[in-house]
Amino acid sequence: MTPDSDLLAAFAPTGALRASINLGNPILAGTDPATGQPRGVSVDLAGELARRLGLELELAVFKTAGDSVNAVAAGQADVGFFAIDPKRGEQIAFTAPYVIIEGAYLVRQDSPIARMEDVDRAGQRIVVGKGSAYDLYLTREIKQAEIFRAPSSPAVVDTFLGENMEVAAGVRQQLEADARRLGGLRLLDGHFMLIRQAMGLPKRRGGRAAAWLAAFVEDMKRTGFVAGALARHGIQGASAAPPETA
Repeated sequence: MTPDSDLLAAFAPTGALRASINLGNPILAGTDPATGQPRGVSVDLAGELARRLGLELELAVFKTAGDSVNAVAAGQADVGFFAIDPKRGEQIAFTAPYVIIEGAYLVRQDSPIARMEDVDRAGQRIVVGKGSAYDLYLTREIKQAEIFRAPSSPAVVDTFLGENMEVAAGVRQQLEADARRLGGLRLLDGHFMLIRQAMGLPKRRGGRAAAWLAAFVEDMKRTGFVAGALARHGIQGASAAPPETA
């Protein structure tokens, strides 16, 4: 795991490790109310990666998953924290997941929609954060309902209510928080997808850097670093992914 000059150049061509941080997913990162600085599991992992590489850390902070992904794909950031998705995988080399998150549906309390199976019906509109893992997944899977894209994941429920639509889709924890905040809403039982949250870097950085990052994530899971970060930041409803078996 000791990096040499070639590996450091692959990870950080500018001389500093630029980590793309998405504030649109509260499980991964948020803003410290006391300092205004980003904090969370992804920030902790970025810091530990930079420490092990012996590099200065620079955070590139974004409000949406789509912008965060685009920054890494374009080489404007060196590593990022994303849900694994085949479309994103065209340009980004993913590690195995370090966190598993549920994707859930939210409806009004008096909605006739009672089960997951009731969502994909003609005439129903599902609101999702533009460019999020849920957007990518539902775009492939939904056959009859219409998908409406809110500007960001945190804006999904307000858009759902403001536009009088039928279903909101997103991170279970974000939807639960919005339901408590607004009232008159309920989550459907179960999940429509399990999001495998991983680290990634541009594929053009090469296989050696991708393998080193993959080994780093496995060590972070095996040693309890990920589970400890989830507990430290008070994250509930998400779990550390198990280590990969050989």
